[in-house]
Amino acid sequence: MKKNTSMLHLLFIIVIGLVFANCENKNETKSTTPKTLTIADKNSQLEKKKKWEASPDGILFNEWKNSDEGKKIQASHNKIKKQLKEFSGMEAVVTSVTFQRENTKSGPKWLIVKIDDEEYMMQFIPKDFKPLSNLKVNDKIIVKSRNASFSPNHPYLILSSDYIEQNNEVLFKRDLSKNKGC
Repeated sequence: MKKNTSMLHLLFIIVIGLVFANCENKNETKSTTPKTLTIADKNSQLEKKKKWEASPDGILFNEWKNSDEGKKIQASHNKIKKQLKEFSGMEAVVTSVTFQRENTKSGPKWLIVKIDDEEYMMQFIPKDFKPLSNLKVNDKIIVKSRNASFSPNHPYLILSSDYIEQNNEVLFKRDLSKNKGC
């Protein structure tokens, strides 16, 4: 009886071990295998892009993108593309802490900074802007950003507001755990 029980326990342990090993292999396969788009998926995305570009909004955006203002903003992006990719610090000078978009009375707070003779915008919700409210024009800060975007509705390239430091003191650091990395 004891031999049968011992054999059943041993068999049970082996089966559980195999199940866990199989699960780990599946997880490893999922995480290491990049998702490749099928030709149909690529064609679908291309069609959506073409439809959007043919829409009134797409036409206006492409006109703006090809304008002198759009080209200037794209050139400012090219100047800092490497720092964005590496998430490295960029020396910046504050040029405005009171900027507001036209025809808005409230809403997000904007910090305008100059990096290598180009102006950039950083958007904050009012709560996140509080630690930055003591900044003044011509203050020198270090900015780190993960990405940037441009829009015909904004006069400068918009940097993601990820990290700001002044005199080796962190004034703002985005907590990505709260918004799942977005």
